[in-house]
Amino acid sequence: MQIIKCSEKDIPLLASMNKQLIEDEKSSNAMNLIQLEKRMQTFLSSEYKAYFFTEENLEEDKIVGYALVRHTSSPLYLRQFYIKREHRRKHFGSQAFNLLLDYLKADAIDIDVLPRNERGMNFWKSMGFAETCISMRYGRKTK
Repeated sequence: MQIIKCSEKDIPLLASMNKQLIEDEKSSNAMNLIQLEKRMQTFLSSEYKAYFFTEENLEEDKIVGYALVRHTSSPLYLRQFYIKREHRRKHFGSQAFNLLLDYLKADAIDIDVLPRNERGMNFWKSMGFAETCISMRYGRKTK
């Protein structure tokens, strides 16, 4: 597996994978693809950097996922981490995460996991993450 730093030309693909991540983690984010592209543009023009994870095969390098990292936090903040659905349960997630840590020379990194994303929670706990806080939100429901 290899890691490749993304550029602005990669924004459409990053936004498309972000849309799938939003679906998979059962997020309430209702942004469409155009909105996600604009948001990704904003991320990449600020303190965030994105990285593709690729699998080498005989035909060509194949993107299996991506990560979006905020580099101004200490420790670093992993905002998005996604492995394509067809590549899951094959250890690509753990390989990609460890590769990312090595690439970033990071000993610590923070993440947020939505509570209804049980698969994500289990994955991150298996990678050695521990809960540090529970964020809560109140919103008055309107009729």
